[in-house]
Amino acid sequence: MPTPEETATLAAANVTREYPNFTAHLTTSPDDRPRPSDLHPAFYGAYDWHSSVHMHWLLVRTGPEAHADVLDRHLTRANLTTEADYLLAHPGFERPYGWAWLIALAAQCHGTRWYDAFAPAVAAVDRLLTDWLPKATYPVRHGIHANSAFALGLVLDTGERAGLPPRTLDAVRERLSDWFADDHDAPAHWEPSGQDFLSPALTEADAMRRVFEHSDPGNLDAFAAWLNRFLPALAADAPCALLDVPVVSDHSDPHIGHLLGLALSRAAALHAIAGALPEGRVRDRLTKAAHAHLDAGLPAVESGDFTTDHWLATFAELAREQRDQREQYERK
Repeated sequence: MPTPEETATLAAANVTREYPNFTAHLTTSPDDRPRPSDLHPAFYGAYDWHSSVHMHWLLVRTGPEAHADVLDRHLTRANLTTEADYLLAHPGFERPYGWAWLIALAAQCHGTRWYDAFAPAVAAVDRLLTDWLPKATYPVRHGIHANSAFALGLVLDTGERAGLPPRTLDAVRERLSDWFADDHDAPAHWEPSGQDFLSPALTEADAMRRVFEHSDPGNLDAFAAWLNRFLPALAADAPCALLDVPVVSDHSDPHIGHLLGLALSRAAALHAIAGALPEGRVRDRLTKAAHAHLDAGLPAVESGDFTTDHWLATFAELAREQRDQREQYERK
């Protein structure tokens, strides 16, 4: 894994690289052919919009001082107002993954000179979430961008610091409970799918961890009981595919390469879930698997191949954050 300085340099190079670009923009006429930087003056780089947003998050997290010129150019009130207007005009755009990362970026900028510029963007996401959540009767459970649990879990982690109102965060928790509270016997043996970078089962469990921790702080037993119903193989000490590091046969293939991210996102979720459980065999199994997944994913973070370099380091940072938080808590 690169040093924080090297990670920041990687992130800065990505967010200022306009091409190649996968522009998810619906063209409406022959004249509707704007450049990515015209549509998205803040988030035009790193191949696609959501990757640009979360690589900005990585840059602010790992090296904002060394690359302040990039952040000063991109994270202006005018640019973020343009981004907010685009989101409101295209309410299905980047729902919910990109929305969640925008909230995480705003939260990461808390206490910096860029934070106030995010007010229009945070307000836009708040409005979009408020409109969408009551209509989201069913969650999206697959392991790529539209996964409901990962995005809403990230919103819960960062929304307060970003400036989302309590009513919105309460609505997120309520929707997660409606979707997942009664789930049981998850088909963990179906995972992974061939292009997952998220685990459907573990993202759901990690989202419910957040719900339980909010509703009954300090009570490890309630979440442990839910997890036992949801993934009974863990408590039964039976084999569980979620604990096996995924095999990645071709790192340069854009879809197969997603599995590198799966190793890292699983590592983050496994550490977080384990930290919310009482001491015992299940917690130990998850912790061991988390370390194995992180060790497998980290060497691929800076490969020199833009296919993975434009996004993977973000998930390495999420995994390291969860590992470090657990180790710090357990040393107390």
